[in-house]
Amino acid sequence: MKVLHMTAFILMAVGAINWGLVGLFNFNVVTAILGGFPMITSLVYVLVGISGVYILITHKKDCKICAGK
Repeated sequence: MKVLHMTAFILMAVGAINWGLVGLFNFNVVTAILGGFPMITSLVYVLVGISGVYILITHKKDCKICAGK
């Protein structure tokens, strides 16, 4: 489960950084890297979204601060 959690966390971080760059500089890293492959770009966005939902659902049990331990 740790590999799944770390993969989801990294994808979520990539998504957050990408949205920050889009908002600040109108620069989309995912499109810049994978622009020639629209299906792969869409897959990355779907994986980032799934990762966000996974982290949202499992965050409390994984987070020492939120779990109150």
